[in-house]
Amino acid sequence: MESLMKSGHADLPLHYGKVPVWLAQRMSALGGAIVEAIVMEYGRDGLLQKMSDPFWFQSLGCVLGMDWHSSGITTSVMGALKQSVNRRSSDLGIYICGGRGKYSRQTPAELLAIADKTGLDGHLLVQHSKLSAKVDNTAIQDGFQLYLHSFVLSKEGNWAVIQQGMNTEERLARRYHWHSPSIQSFIEEPHTFIYGQNQGNILNLTAKAAAPTRTGILDLTKENPDKIMREVSKLIMPDHHDVRAEDVNLKRLGAVLALAHDNPVDNMESLLMLEGVGPRTIQSLTLVSEIIHGTPSRFSDPARFSFAHGGKDGHPFPVPITVYDESILTLDRAIQLAKMGDKDKSDALKNLSKVSAQFEKDFEPNNRFNDIVQHERDTSWKYQGRTVKGKAQKPKGWDGQLELF
Repeated sequence: MESLMKSGHADLPLHYGKVPVWLAQRMSALGGAIVEAIVMEYGRDGLLQKMSDPFWFQSLGCVLGMDWHSSGITTSVMGALKQSVNRRSSDLGIYICGGRGKYSRQTPAELLAIADKTGLDGHLLVQHSKLSAKVDNTAIQDGFQLYLHSFVLSKEGNWAVIQQGMNTEERLARRYHWHSPSIQSFIEEPHTFIYGQNQGNILNLTAKAAAPTRTGILDLTKENPDKIMREVSKLIMPDHHDVRAEDVNLKRLGAVLALAHDNPVDNMESLLMLEGVGPRTIQSLTLVSEIIHGTPSRFSDPARFSFAHGGKDGHPFPVPITVYDESILTLDRAIQLAKMGDKDKSDALKNLSKVSAQFEKDFEPNNRFNDIVQHERDTSWKYQGRTVKGKAQKPKGWDGQLELF
């Protein structure tokens, strides 16, 4: 079984601006459905593990239509999830507290209110929230000032923290991930991941080598931790805004596209029991299925997941509104049927990621990545494609022909 514990560094270029309402509403709807599907299939602890995996988190943001590599994913995804998940908290047993700026300061009050409802130790949860923020803002002096703190809590009392700091001079952000079951100590290597560019030597009072220094200035715990961070390959997010061939695993992406488009729709319906779902929506649902059911190693190239629903700035292509809405409708319908004991559609969605991974083993892509992106842009008007600048237009002289991967 693959572990979700990761460590490493990656760039998160600072992006400013607001998510348009038409996208924010869809992000909340699809994000909430994805969370519910994960909780149903893998439990609340399974969701918290995924939330503490930065590669998965970045991939989720891409599936939801955010800029594939920017710092804005953190704020937008957590805002969308808080809105949708907290409406279903009584059923899901998951609560999301905090947020950006003034909302982060509301975390203690929110945690105490949840504790009153659930019987959890609210004061202990508040302490954990404050300590995680204090460590990342003060004990680790890496040039990043925290501006976002989100606390994801299960009714059993387990939690994950996602928080982000900003370095305006370097125009970079750093995201920090915490997961309560993996923490042995708040002052010695507590993170599951720190997500940001390597800035060289920093003052890190949570490092093992800083133990003598901590003894004199910190008295937060009496535990004797033995947790050692394991290194994984570094994910360096580039400065370029567009999605390029080198940003994705072409074999994986090609298998998804070929599965969706190069097979007759009738065969896909027979295999997957997704009646009425066209090839373009199968493409999106396959990537949504992987977000729900994929193992950690599948998220090493988050940019690939932007081929589900594009991006609000048009990279790699405009957000296809009709496809996005069909994805939400299909997933919601599968969840509701599964609640009533009919798991055919939810199993069909689960099979999408399995079939794609199986197909991928012997698949050889033709590496026509730029043609694929251009085709998505050229056909965007068919699916009510939209960006922050407006609706996609039908290109002049478009003939609609392209052989995918």
